Amino acid sequence: MTASLISQFLPVLSERYLVDENILVPELLARCDTLQPHQAAAERLATQIVEGIRAQKPRSMDINQLLVAYQLTSEEGIALMCVAEALLRIPDTQTRNALIRDKMSVTEWEASSAANPFQNFSTWALNLTGNVLHLQNKDSGWGVFGKLIARLGQPVIRTALEQAMRLMGNQFVLGETIDEAIANRRKHPYPHATASYDMLGEGARTINDAARYFQAYETAIHAVGKAKMGDSISIKLSALHPRYEWRKPDRIRHELFHSVFKLCAIAKAYDLMVTIDAEEMDRLVPSLELFEMLARTPELSGWNGLGLAVQAYGKRCTQALEFVIALARDTRRIIPTRLVKGAYWDSEIKRAQVEGHENYPVFTRKSTTDVSYLAGAQLMLSAPDAIYPQFATHNAMTAAMIMQIVGDKKYEFQRLHGMGDNLYESLSAVLGRPVPYRIYAPVGPHHDLLAYLVRRLLENGANSSFVYQIADKNIPVKKMLDNPVQFTANLSDKLHPKISLPPDIFGAERKNSFGPLLPEPMMRDKLIKDIQKFLLQPYEAAPIIDGKSLTGVRQTKYDPSDNRRALGTSIDCTTDDVARAMEVAHHTQHEWDKMGGAARGKILARAADLFEFHMPQLVALIVREGGRTLQSAINDFREAVDFLRYYGAQAAREFETPVRLPGPTGEQNELWLRGRGVFVCIAPWNFPLAIFTGQATAALAAGNSVIAKPAGQTPMVAHYAVKLLHQAGVPTGVLHFTPGSGSALGKVFVESKY
Repeated sequence: MTASLISQFLPVLSERYLVDENILVPELLARCDTLQPHQAAAERLATQIVEGIRAQKPRSMDINQLLVAYQLTSEEGIALMCVAEALLRIPDTQTRNALIRDKMSVTEWEASSAANPFQNFSTWALNLTGNVLHLQNKDSGWGVFGKLIARLGQPVIRTALEQAMRLMGNQFVLGETIDEAIANRRKHPYPHATASYDMLGEGARTINDAARYFQAYETAIHAVGKAKMGDSISIKLSALHPRYEWRKPDRIRHELFHSVFKLCAIAKAYDLMVTIDAEEMDRLVPSLELFEMLARTPELSGWNGLGLAVQAYGKRCTQALEFVIALARDTRRIIPTRLVKGAYWDSEIKRAQVEGHENYPVFTRKSTTDVSYLAGAQLMLSAPDAIYPQFATHNAMTAAMIMQIVGDKKYEFQRLHGMGDNLYESLSAVLGRPVPYRIYAPVGPHHDLLAYLVRRLLENGANSSFVYQIADKNIPVKKMLDNPVQFTANLSDKLHPKISLPPDIFGAERKNSFGPLLPEPMMRDKLIKDIQKFLLQPYEAAPIIDGKSLTGVRQTKYDPSDNRRALGTSIDCTTDDVARAMEVAHHTQHEWDKMGGAARGKILARAADLFEFHMPQLVALIVREGGRTLQSAINDFREAVDFLRYYGAQAAREFETPVRLPGPTGEQNELWLRGRGVFVCIAPWNFPLAIFTGQATAALAAGNSVIAKPAGQTPMVAHYAVKLLHQAGVPTGVLHFTPGSGSALGKVFVESKY
């Protein structure tokens, strides 16, 4: 089946993936110009909502109170998150005790108590933990009783903490089974609310995991369909297949599609809504492609229950919504579309930094995400023939603005179970009529709660979050109701000043190595074409002694992944060649050392830039000669670039100026770092570029000359690297390339007088 519409959207989705915020945000602000006349009314409504929330009687169990009590910026909050995330994931008692001892014994839990059973229970467990663990570290003076508590404390603590987690589970999980969740829904005090059930847990790691999740979804669909309460189901694609990733498009189109289609077919029979949840940014295009396949499947035609979630913090939010609108009109259906702000922000930022991307796939400021959300809401409301809008928000200002522009169109709000209920109670009270909303309700055993809970606390626990601010009565109402459009428009730089772009995360000292955005199809396809073009010509790796390529007996090199495919030839150097290299390296080392660390650092930095310019060629050789996957080859390449820049920076810092040493009065002692002579660098095969380059670069940075011997399996990769180092300015007499047999050349290396 051909996903023709997604192919039409690929260019713009590619363009927007990592677009500069200073380019994109003005466009989003322009989309929000029509909201300006509604701003005053929205602020008045939002003020009434907030005042209504704060006038409500506090509940006995409320996440808002938990967020204020254990702020994520505090020592207690950090410790609580560490324990909550890890405690029930650790299988053995010894390690769990070590975690408790490490994280819980240094905090002041007493300060966080409150007249609230939910919060007091958690505080009691945390406070007891600290007290007992302190007893183990010093003489408490409690005598036998104190020692008994110290000895028995950790099992008691584990039980208490697990009970606290279970208590929180009852607050944030609607039921441990779907039948229990439905029964609890029937007792729900909000008769005008519906629910969307989600099977609690993270993505599948094995086929057995996927089968278990599939069974849970199938059981839930039957149960919810038979209950006939107007509820729906939310599905995570990552739960239904362990390889739901851009690297496995065929498995997504066949295996994952088959699983989702079966669930959708059952849901259609009950006329039940199913929403495909949004996940990480690198899964957006695969999910849109699969969604189009479902929408075009004849067996699902005529069903308006096929829904999709879209994340406003992603830079491609409006393009994804435009795709949904176009698909709905093309397939003659209305698509329920849940607009969310997004729950993976921290990991998206960190992944972009680790992978060396040019920019971030998400906005770096919360206000910009709010602007994107409002722009997306307007777009959704402009297409009532294509979209049934579902606005997932816990923010009073966002909800108030939507109420100004929704008019008489059909819509609903959505909130998380255990969070945000006071917002919609207050909104309904202010309006004098019930506001339609749906509760996103996790279902599953409490031991699966922690990852979900931590994600929600991280999402809503930041001090810029409305959920956090509404709970802290010290924060003025006016501060919570800032106009995100106006605030963002007034920013001279739309990028957050404290969030460096991925290339700049190491500051002025050095640049981060570049990593191509492989999940993006157009960039990936271009890289693969460049790699294939380079491999059309056979490659020859010959010894390079004093800048001259030597001749000799050529050996044909074959692709280790396909022994029928010849890659080119390599030439081993002789023992005489090595002896000559050692002599030249000895005589040139002094001048290289005298050049100084700063000059050597500039040459190595230039080499890093050349490596990046020739990335397709280097990656091609690593893939073919080294037998690596594309991602593995890129990782190897990036590590080599990092070595060049890191050692170059170290050379400039450590080998340029002396270190003043302490000494007697009137005497001045200085320590100067200098090169030691000739270094022989013998690289292994497992990282054919990174280790080869790292060894040689460290020695060169320190002012030494280098005899570089590559692994016998990968001389071509190393040969290309040496040529680039020479091109960058490393003197040919300082760096020599000596491929050959280790047993044959080792004797010369060891016995050399240099």
